[in-house]
Amino acid sequence: MKAPWELLSLRTQYYETAIKAMLTSIGVPLEKLRFVKGTDYQLSKEYTLDVYRLTSVITEHDAKKAGAEVVKQVEHPLLSGLLYPGLQALDEEYLKVDAQFGGVDQRKIFTMAEKYLPQLGYSKRIHLMNPMVPGLTGGKMSASEEDSKIDLLDNPANVKKKLKKAFCEPGNITDNGVLSFTKHVIFPLMKPNEAFKVSRAKEYGGDIEYFKFADLEEAFAKQDVHPGDLKASVEQAINMLLAPIQEIFKDSKLQELAKKAYPPLQKAKAIPNAGNEDITPVKLDIRVGRIVEVTRHPDADSLYVEKIDVGEEEPRVVVSGLVNYVPIECMQNKEVVVLCNLKPAKMRGIESKGMVLCASIDDPKQVEPLLPPIGSKPGERIVVETYEIGEPDDVLNPKKKVWEKLQADLKTNTELVAVWQGNKLIGKICGNAVTTASLVNAPIK
Repeated sequence: MKAPWELLSLRTQYYETAIKAMLTSIGVPLEKLRFVKGTDYQLSKEYTLDVYRLTSVITEHDAKKAGAEVVKQVEHPLLSGLLYPGLQALDEEYLKVDAQFGGVDQRKIFTMAEKYLPQLGYSKRIHLMNPMVPGLTGGKMSASEEDSKIDLLDNPANVKKKLKKAFCEPGNITDNGVLSFTKHVIFPLMKPNEAFKVSRAKEYGGDIEYFKFADLEEAFAKQDVHPGDLKASVEQAINMLLAPIQEIFKDSKLQELAKKAYPPLQKAKAIPNAGNEDITPVKLDIRVGRIVEVTRHPDADSLYVEKIDVGEEEPRVVVSGLVNYVPIECMQNKEVVVLCNLKPAKMRGIESKGMVLCASIDDPKQVEPLLPPIGSKPGERIVVETYEIGEPDDVLNPKKKVWEKLQADLKTNTELVAVWQGNKLIGKICGNAVTTASLVNAPIK
């Protein structure tokens, strides 16, 4: 469960207030809006018996398949993840709704509801779906990944910071959260004959207005619109949308509710005897990367110079000593795992802004770049299980040997999975594990 039991009631109040504020801000009347809590009916005898009835007809295969896009897929899933799709299906009957609305990631749950509810004697419902807006970091938006989303109460400084880090590759209209936000939020809320203005300096053509999203998308694909200009314009639009919502939340009681519903995160457990400062894997900014260009270092026979897409506006230059272990043709377009917050360092005259993480053994000498999680995309953060919450350092402090202390416990296990103190390295969005091709019990460097 994402929220502890003691916070559920507070978050229910927060969500209700936030939803009303959002709808009010765009002029939607609230007279017919009604909120129903799950506990209003889920604790009844009838609902409990229907849960048992449903579990007697649905197969494990169908339950797992139904939740494939909304429940984290792991090797040994919790029983709650298998029950969840069925509970959502039963909600349709107990809420007495005509239709259920959700994102396209819910479609398998909707299909399961249509298949199994009639077996309990209940009617099929209408199912409506909207497209999923990609997260700002690329791929699916995640509540647990702070930089993948804009929160309703984010101030302008936080909005600017998140958009600055957002994935918005020039000409790339796929998995572009910034561009998708304009399509699914900004343009639908614009008034008739209103234009979306992209502000630009005169030397770059001056301001330009778009009345249709298709025209903006085409211009971005042709690189007629620069990512920086698009981000700046989206930033203005987001702040305008958030302003009336945040005005409502200036009420002292609502501010107190927000603080109680989302209390400050507790620091992760520190490494014993690590000194006064907590040193945990949360500090590491490890991401999935894709090598878009690779050449031999002009002044070092054993080094490659790679340009790696790690979900930023421009690829990072990373220098790696892999010439003797991975052929250059295998490096091109290879997906890798990159440590992104080491202090930049020059390697034979070329500055390297990261490190490709590899499993390695000394006798005989073998080195294998780690394999990103299945289903991950460039830019997705890699975290250590049980250490998912928190933000990495901007730059690891070399004087305090942060990387060296954490690296000592990084290795592969007997199942070829990368672990830190026995905890798996996983994609923060996809939930799948980082692996290696063949090296077991090998240090990761």
